[in-house]
Amino acid sequence: MRKKNLLNKVLQNTSCPKGFWGRMILRGMNCFHASLANRGMKQVEWQPNWTVLDIGCGGGANLKRLLNLCPKGNVYGIDLSEESVSFAQKYNAKDLDKRCFIRQGNVCSLPYEDDFFDVATAFETVYFWSPITMALAEVARVLRKGGYFLISLEVSNPEIGEMWTKRITGMVVYTADDLKRLLLEAGFSSVKTNHKKDELHIIAHK
Repeated sequence: MRKKNLLNKVLQNTSCPKGFWGRMILRGMNCFHASLANRGMKQVEWQPNWTVLDIGCGGGANLKRLLNLCPKGNVYGIDLSEESVSFAQKYNAKDLDKRCFIRQGNVCSLPYEDDFFDVATAFETVYFWSPITMALAEVARVLRKGGYFLISLEVSNPEIGEMWTKRITGMVVYTADDLKRLLLEAGFSSVKTNHKKDELHIIAHK
């Protein structure tokens, strides 16, 4: 029971990393989410001068990928966790405050102007957005007309995801149909879903 309780405590850091275990989780995210992120990013025809927002930027590895995909653009990262922000800033120190801008914040109240971004991305994070309707409306607000929102997830089957939702407080697993409906209600004009084995990649167009 003690081991189970410790594991549950550690897993809470997947939603908002803190302290030692949070840093361990962030290192793991940067490593083990790489293939998911790379496959997700292939869903978009990237333009070199785009301005991109990565929501729930975690350890910052995806920010670095986005900087490479948009070599003449700017990349912004935001995360609820102070630990994540600090970790991501160190990971992207070379470009920090030049082409890469990282700050703490909540997806339900994004600190950016309307129509500011060409693309927003969310890798393995929408499980924790609450209320998700407000979060998706905020993403739509900060995207320019014609902009794209990329969501990539490893889990989109609530029955399979139950092994995680029972352990991680506040985690919700959405199906592709759930997310499509919610995105359309939030103001996106079209939503394309793409299943890759157990993964789900969604492109929503504003």
